[in-house]
Amino acid sequence: MDEFEYIVPSEQKNQRIDQFLSHLPGLNLSRSQIKKLIEDRYVTVNKEPAKPSYKIKLDDRIKIFIPPPKELTVRPEKLPLNIVYEDGDIIVVNKAKGMVVHPAPGNYGGTLVNALLYHCEHLASLGAPLRPGIVHRLDKDTSGLIVVAKTDPAYRSLTKQIKNRTIEKTYIALVHGTIKNNAGSIAARIGRHPVHRKKMAVIEKAERSREALTYYKVLERFKDYTLVEVKIKTGRTHQIRVHMNYIGHPVVGDSTYGKRKEKYQVSGQLLHALKLGFIHPGTEQRIEFKTGFPQEIQDFIRAFDPKFEYSRS
Repeated sequence: MDEFEYIVPSEQKNQRIDQFLSHLPGLNLSRSQIKKLIEDRYVTVNKEPAKPSYKIKLDDRIKIFIPPPKELTVRPEKLPLNIVYEDGDIIVVNKAKGMVVHPAPGNYGGTLVNALLYHCEHLASLGAPLRPGIVHRLDKDTSGLIVVAKTDPAYRSLTKQIKNRTIEKTYIALVHGTIKNNAGSIAARIGRHPVHRKKMAVIEKAERSREALTYYKVLERFKDYTLVEVKIKTGRTHQIRVHMNYIGHPVVGDSTYGKRKEKYQVSGQLLHALKLGFIHPGTEQRIEFKTGFPQEIQDFIRAFDPKFEYSRS
């Protein structure tokens, strides 16, 4: 276990301890990493366990104990995959509903990454060990198109496109209520919910949130529901689900942000990544992929509208 010790100089007193430690060049740890070390009691001030909010004082003796990193490996698993496209640079998958994209603490198996490592043996090293090649994500119960990088140059190209907002993502969703406008946009900042830390929320304060922009277009109106096409210009966690709930039209089946009880039986949100367009990292040509209309959404609509047929191209 590595150990570091610091004595607080006069010019840096009265700072929060997590802020102070995150700016020390010799430590090279982020503020979130520092906070985790403090919470796990690996940081002491004058031999007493520290708190993240503690404001340091002159001549405080701070010790940081850094435990050795845990060896994390992701096992290849033979799982069903709906591969839409694959070459030496990328692989595009129509992800099934219920599949988690990458391993995380407490859930190291059964993910898309496990399945991809079995299928193609290697993915981009960037993002490893738990997220090799993963440049964007879909929620567990959101189905549809996702692109994964097989090489590091492809990873860099795709993440740059995401940063520049040139990757086009189009979703289809069934939401509660009848949306009056034929089309609209939602510009509302999203951040971590102040109370329920596993949820996101619309947060106005810039220091606690990030810009989020969603466009929607009505495809079909029903008595109690609306079928919409949604495009996002930013990729915030749970963005579509948070934004649609924010305007009073939560996604059907979304137990986190929507109604807890549904009139018709449904498991998980009726949200599908329908189209995905981007510049191919190797050829530098723009390519686009599209899936068929999700059977689950069709079946749900036909429960109250047996004659429904989705005929749009």
